[in-house]
Amino acid sequence: MIPLASSATEHRGLTMALFGVFVLATLGITVWAGRQTRSASDFYAGGRGFTGFQNGLAISGDYMSAASFLGIAGTIALSGYDGFLYSIGFLVAWLVALLLIAEPLRNSGRFTMADVLAFRMRQRPVRTAAGVSTIVVSIFYLLAQMVGAGTLVALLLGAEGNAAKRWTIVGVGALMIIYVVIGGMKGTTWVQIVKAVLLIAGAALMTVLVLAKYHFNPSELLGAAASASGKGEAFLQPGQKYGSSTAKLDFISLGIALVLGTAGLPHILVRFYTVPTAKAARKSVLWAIGIIGVFYLMTLALGFGAAALVGSKAIKTANAAGNTAAPQLAEALGGGAGTTGGAILLAVISAVAFATILAVVAGLTLASSASFAHDLYANVIRRGKASEKEEVLSAKWAAVAIGAVAIVLSLFADKLNTAALVALAFAVAASANLPTLLYSLFWKRFTTVGAVSSVYAGLITSVALVVFSPVVSGGKTSLFPHSDFHWFPLENPGLVSIPVGFLAGWLGTLLSRERADPAKYAELEVRSLTGLGAH
Repeated sequence: MIPLASSATEHRGLTMALFGVFVLATLGITVWAGRQTRSASDFYAGGRGFTGFQNGLAISGDYMSAASFLGIAGTIALSGYDGFLYSIGFLVAWLVALLLIAEPLRNSGRFTMADVLAFRMRQRPVRTAAGVSTIVVSIFYLLAQMVGAGTLVALLLGAEGNAAKRWTIVGVGALMIIYVVIGGMKGTTWVQIVKAVLLIAGAALMTVLVLAKYHFNPSELLGAAASASGKGEAFLQPGQKYGSSTAKLDFISLGIALVLGTAGLPHILVRFYTVPTAKAARKSVLWAIGIIGVFYLMTLALGFGAAALVGSKAIKTANAAGNTAAPQLAEALGGGAGTTGGAILLAVISAVAFATILAVVAGLTLASSASFAHDLYANVIRRGKASEKEEVLSAKWAAVAIGAVAIVLSLFADKLNTAALVALAFAVAASANLPTLLYSLFWKRFTTVGAVSSVYAGLITSVALVVFSPVVSGGKTSLFPHSDFHWFPLENPGLVSIPVGFLAGWLGTLLSRERADPAKYAELEVRSLTGLGAH
């Protein structure tokens, strides 16, 4: 098979045209939405006017990132059974969000996660901690998406050198700033809905084409993938990626972070505020579970299809991590390199992947800028005296600043492992945000000291463990491969940092002299369970 970059170069015009169509369409949606955005509720929560189905699609669009579409398909193509374990963690996570978070959060908060935390505690320390955590998680996630965008688009367009990657990163950053500043939550939500529909349609088309190649017989597909992998039946058994004891512990750590981290991701949490009722919030999560579940089932066909039709050697030649397996499969299904059908399908799937990245980075930027404006600026710096207009203006400036920071960091982070950045974002969310949210909603004695302790302990522990892990030093794929100062053996810190976050919240509460206000807790409990008094 001709290398992907070579084939893409021959049809660069088609790929660029499809990219351009999507960008222009989404910019049109953003401008339209911007004209409908008149208040803080419109900017932060889309006027709370989205239905459960629409929000379910938007949640799916926010959640199914480039790591989901490209990363999981590539991991399955190279690692077989072990690659699919990622999908299970991503999907099971939604049960935690549905059962514990979605309805109480919608009923108790207004625009951000900190609204719930600060309801019965001292505003300034809790909002500061929540704002810092939100921005840190969002930045890590943004880095992963933007670095991935630079690599992917440069590869698909056949562009050589770092210049193409850098310009791609700058372009993606500029677009996400425009989406958020002009369109707010309404514009961002519609971009995510369009992207979710495109992604599901593209994945469904490829799944049908893969299965058709093997007479809609999954066993035949799995057999062909095992044969082409060069590993035989072992390809379909556990142990290809997580064979050693350390690797198994690493997977358990990653799995815990994925399952618990989703319910603490800021850009997912703010989506529950965009619906008018708690019932709609539950419906949106149910729709999201269904859509995301179908998508992850399709990644099985995409991953094993790539293993069978493209081959691990060709996939690794294009990208060692396997991130181009899905586009390579699209090219093969369309007729192969050099064919018109192959070029068209490759261009379509490449555009879908690009749309995926744009939608996710817009959601992340909105969540972090909203947290800065609503939590840090309005309630900490201005002590609740900022007008609604000033607050929205500060959110727009924050989006510009956070976007600029993400662009600059991404330009210097092109050698970082994007999967590790995503895993770190989930680990921080599970270690710092989730314990604090659960304690606030369900523990009567929980105090301000406990909340602040939980956030900062989870945040600092997860980041510090990654700094002293093989992700940063001591390995061939580390950030500093020629140095070795790692002492933490796992790449994923969740196994340690998540218990630390819960423990710190418990100890901070028990050891502080502060006493929780039972009346405030009773009010929060009634509101979270019934929606009485919800905004």
